[in-house]
Amino acid sequence: MPVALITGASLGLGRAVATELARRGWTLVVDARRAGPLDDLVRGLAPCSVDAVSGDVADPAHRTELFEAVQRHGRLDLLVNNASDLGPSPLPHLKDYPLDKLADVFAIDVFAPIALVQLLQPLLVAGAGTIVNISSDAAVEAYEGWGGYGSAKAALDQASAVLAVEEPALNVYAFDPGDMRTAMHQLAFPGEDISDRPAPESVVPALLALVERHPASGRYRARDLEVNTEPANLDTLPAEVSR
Repeated sequence: MPVALITGASLGLGRAVATELARRGWTLVVDARRAGPLDDLVRGLAPCSVDAVSGDVADPAHRTELFEAVQRHGRLDLLVNNASDLGPSPLPHLKDYPLDKLADVFAIDVFAPIALVQLLQPLLVAGAGTIVNISSDAAVEAYEGWGGYGSAKAALDQASAVLAVEEPALNVYAFDPGDMRTAMHQLAFPGEDISDRPAPESVVPALLALVERHPASGRYRARDLEVNTEPANLDTLPAEVSR
């Protein structure tokens, strides 16, 4: 069975992806910062082999634990770098952004994904694996208050693009899911009603289209991938570099 490592799997998009892959019979390694929600995820998964490792992806010791968990399975077909840090809520302007908090955002949103790729590269290359780095439209659009999170996701987009050039044996995607009805999105809009946003489950088919059909490495938006779902069309869809 194929093996996937999904970070930030206890909530939102990570949880939705883990649930669908488990339903399809994948072997999973999943992580989240809090053990309780992660245990709740595992209890709700379809019967499958799953290793749940709680911890912070910014912690090198935790990343080593994830590497060891994957290594026990002897292969890695998919790495989904989904764990993200929004930063302070309400979102501050850059002139007021606490630099220690900005460093935390980059540690989780940029440095941790790169560090995991460094650890897992041999296993990924051996299986011609796929890396999906979860991005955001804030990486390519200038929204007031989004300078911290947006700049981190922009850095992750660029890292994904360079990695694709340096590792041609891998499929490397920056995936922009669009707005979703998640706890993190609610933090970005405190006190506002975000019930009109789509559920994370609605964008899982677009993400899995990348995993299953392997178009050219690049940046893709969920809404574009959902337009053309036939393999022939998806193979000719250009990777997006801007919104």
